[in-house]
Amino acid sequence: MTDNDAASDRQFADDTLISRMGMSIVSATAERVEGTMPVEGNRQPYGLLHGGASAALAETLGSIAAMHHAGPDHIAVGIELSISHHRSAKTGLVTGVAEAVHLGRTVATYAVRIEDETGRLLATSRLTCAIRSRPAT
Repeated sequence: MTDNDAASDRQFADDTLISRMGMSIVSATAERVEGTMPVEGNRQPYGLLHGGASAALAETLGSIAAMHHAGPDHIAVGIELSISHHRSAKTGLVTGVAEAVHLGRTVATYAVRIEDETGRLLATSRLTCAIRSRPAT
């Protein structure tokens, strides 16, 4: 990730769900994005990591990768997300990695793995983003 990309990712995170949920982007390219999120503050009533929080992390990581793929003259928007939850987490930090499955002109698809601090698989996800021209401002 270049310094400009890092600055862009930080700017994208300001006043968004990313900052509210405590997500942090570790590295980002069009092919692969890695990020973390704390379990604390993102739990459901039983004290477990909320499935919607895992889905939000997966969509965030895949969308950032798709934004890098789309380039400065285009935007990437999620059009389909699926997620399977394999086990729960009660504490700590979870790490997600989105890896490109398909990088096309109008569509980008990513497989996302979410693991706990010990490397145990918590969830797997697949995100497809549409790539469109950036609207005029």
